[in-house]
Amino acid sequence: MSDPTPEIDDPIKTAPRNRTVRLDRGETEVLRHKLLTSDSDLARENILDKTILGDCFSVLPRLPRAFADLAILDPPYNRGKTFGDRRHGKQSLDSYCAWLGEILDLVLPTLKPTASVYVCGDWQSTAAIQTAASSRLKLHNRITWEREKGRGAARNWKNCSEDIWFCTLSDRFTFNRDAVMTRRRVIAPYRENGGRPKDWQEAKDGRYRDTAPSNLWTDLTVPFWSMPENTEHPTQKPEKLIAKLILASSNPGDVILDPFSGSGTSAVVAKKLDRRYVAIEREEGYALLTEKRLALAEANRSVQGFADGVFWERNSKPRKS
Repeated sequence: MSDPTPEIDDPIKTAPRNRTVRLDRGETEVLRHKLLTSDSDLARENILDKTILGDCFSVLPRLPRAFADLAILDPPYNRGKTFGDRRHGKQSLDSYCAWLGEILDLVLPTLKPTASVYVCGDWQSTAAIQTAASSRLKLHNRITWEREKGRGAARNWKNCSEDIWFCTLSDRFTFNRDAVMTRRRVIAPYRENGGRPKDWQEAKDGRYRDTAPSNLWTDLTVPFWSMPENTEHPTQKPEKLIAKLILASSNPGDVILDPFSGSGTSAVVAKKLDRRYVAIEREEGYALLTEKRLALAEANRSVQGFADGVFWERNSKPRKS
């Protein structure tokens, strides 16, 4: 397979503040040796904390049964999009629903009975996700998150949201509500009993309230060129978004499965949050970027927008002086 992310021969040509992760000269061969392939021995002891280069349709049937605690699926949406040198064309809704069903039928045997599943989509694919998932899983919610990028349309509303369906295999599942609280600035603080703050806290750098997580997320920033997590993958999810899913629906040491790994955000965040991971990606260039990002995570385990055990509103965390 061709490499959709070419090596950079002259990094000086990049804008000074551009922090996009790319493959530098000489890295490809070193990183390639870290990858497993669909021909590798895919026993449980061999696949943990590994990126598997291959198509999920051929890799998933060879994985162990009931080894993963959480699956995060970010498949190609039902619209024309090119990933590397492959184009995923738009299908009828029924065909896309059947395709998703085939994927779920391969993923489910790899999951523990207490596992959770998140499936990403947009307004054009969300009906198919609901149909395919509801016949195989227990549906609990649909998260909608604001994707602030994108151009406006002359004859339509600007498309700036995406969905994530929250599903489980059974009624026994992990959900750590307190691990995904959002810290919001208090604009109109209410006091009681002699002036004591009611449901908020006052600190030197401001007034805040920690709120329970909802299914509407407006605090995310899609990766762009000045962010250290950014890559050239066309549909990369924010690390902050994936961190919410992992913290809520898994515990330290649990195994996260991502059969459409892309540039590796799920694997990187799992590593930063002390989880194990198994990432599957069919494009070599993106799999190599995953390995580079994992190496960078050794030195920097921070997730933008997550600090002090809470998720901060976008651009709201006070800067250190």
